[in-house]
Amino acid sequence: MAEPPAGLALRFQRRFLAARQLRSLPWPELEQSLRAAPDSPLLADILHETILHPLCVKYPPSAKYRRCFLTELIKKHESTAAEPLDELYNALADTLKEEESTHCYKNYLLPTGDCVTLSESTALISGGTTGLVTWEAALPLAQWALENPGVFSDRTILELGSGMGFTGIAICKTCQPKAFIFSDCHPHVLRQLGENIRLNGFIPEHGVTWSIQTEYQGLEVEGKNCQTPKVIVAELDWGSVTEKQLLGLGADVVIAADVVYDPEIISALIGMLQKLSTSRADRKAPEVFIASTIRNPDTYHLFQAELDKVGIRWKIIPTHSSCNFLYDVQPNVTILQLFI
Repeated sequence: MAEPPAGLALRFQRRFLAARQLRSLPWPELEQSLRAAPDSPLLADILHETILHPLCVKYPPSAKYRRCFLTELIKKHESTAAEPLDELYNALADTLKEEESTHCYKNYLLPTGDCVTLSESTALISGGTTGLVTWEAALPLAQWALENPGVFSDRTILELGSGMGFTGIAICKTCQPKAFIFSDCHPHVLRQLGENIRLNGFIPEHGVTWSIQTEYQGLEVEGKNCQTPKVIVAELDWGSVTEKQLLGLGADVVIAADVVYDPEIISALIGMLQKLSTSRADRKAPEVFIASTIRNPDTYHLFQAELDKVGIRWKIIPTHSSCNFLYDVQPNVTILQLFI
């Protein structure tokens, strides 16, 4: 039985606006619907929910992505006996005139009706870093946060390796934290991260990137503006940050996504977690949650073994098999809660 047109158009919309892989879009269901009703307005509906959607018009995916999408949509249309749809061809003609940009937008629709809009690099490696794109583990971590807002509500959150800011921005928009500290170490990443935070309606405290190593004392004081949550973008080097500097952050919860990908950084990460465990004046260590895409099981198991070696207990957090923000093949992501 064919899916109702409205539901199918919205499935296209969510995947398209987030620029998920084109093969993950529900093409077989579209073909089935067109066979059943070739003259239905379904293709026009999909066009208006994707290419012509206000979010796409203002914050579009890459020109290449849109061209490929429209080309595939036109193929599906031409496989039917329906009359030509001028809007489709006009939209393709418009994208063919566009020059490729080094940046594109991705729009993730939240269950609240709001969305997270990110400006990202179109290249996996750009500016000498892979941090200018959203890594997969950030999406299931955000999903888990949305399902567990009590972990974050009215608390100060520190995110390690924030990258483009997806998880943190989603938490700020849905979980009512008191303060959120985005952190990273690469200058290009920090610059783009700050832009994405502003793009989503938040103003970083003092409007600049903090260096935790030199300015940590101001992070815990009340902000001068009335924005809720207070948002801070901080440069954080895991190897050189001190316990005293971490104390100044006053983090109640620490999160990270896809930071366990290289054996060479595991020791620095664990060293910083040990500093966090003794950085609270009341000796109550923050709750820690780390999401990892298991690309290399040896690296992931090395992280667990190193945690065991220094006496940091951990457990796997159960998660749903589906995620609002993932529409193609589900990656092998695990969320660990650490007891530091």
